[in-house]
Amino acid sequence: LLETSPGVAEVTFVEKEPAERHTIISWEQKNSCMLPEDLKNFYLMTDGFQMTWSVKTDDTPMPLGSMVINSVSKLCRLGGSSMYTLPNAPTLADLEDDTDEEGNEDKPEKPHFDSRSLIFELDPCNGNGKVCLVYKHTKPVVSPDTEIWFLDRALYWHFLTKTFTAYYRLLITHLGLPQWQYAFTSYGVSPQAKQWFNMYKPITINTALLSEEADSFVNKLDPNKVFKSKNKTPVIKKKPPSQPAGSQKSHTSMTSSKTSSLAGNSSRKRDSQI
Repeated sequence: LLETSPGVAEVTFVEKEPAERHTIISWEQKNSCMLPEDLKNFYLMTDGFQMTWSVKTDDTPMPLGSMVINSVSKLCRLGGSSMYTLPNAPTLADLEDDTDEEGNEDKPEKPHFDSRSLIFELDPCNGNGKVCLVYKHTKPVVSPDTEIWFLDRALYWHFLTKTFTAYYRLLITHLGLPQWQYAFTSYGVSPQAKQWFNMYKPITINTALLSEEADSFVNKLDPNKVFKSKNKTPVIKKKPPSQPAGSQKSHTSMTSSKTSSLAGNSSRKRDSQI
């Protein structure tokens, strides 16, 4: 589908070997939690996923789409303690606020940066945020129920899907377009990303967000108007104002009288010389 799209070039898929079962077991023991079955089966088929594609601008390929799922070794815990952290350095847990609204039927409970949740990075999103695998309930033991959430650059949480399989479908159907995860936030994708969305429209149930307030975000150019030839209006030269008939007669009589008088004077000069 990508290779047949207009302007798309350099579609690259990185094939990866299946993850070893003992690698998955080692990860589960290290983090004291069980991987969800669909994600575990995914890793047993391929240890991560990576697909990129570019578009040609002035015959030069420009990287655009990126679909990434971290391997088991890169499925790192977010906000975990590091050996290089200073003793009194601030952590993500310091961002927790007890006044945060708890989840309800419309809005699920948000993950926590402290010990109440376990968060692992699935996709770094090219620096536009992080897609995370979240275990929201860890006490008294870690619950096997997981969800997929998006953490934006302002460290706000946005719910994506309940299962990894559903997220994987979203990733594929959005073609890895830049900032596609922001289509599931209240503020939507950026104007620049929306231009790419309108050129390579993903087939999802979330297409209503693309048409919302399109006039204020998307530049709509009508080629018929932009390249329309402008007809030059002919310049009409102004004619000198016509003189009335009476003035023309007086002018001709004056010129004739002048010529007659000049002729008379010249004849008189000749007679005197003779």
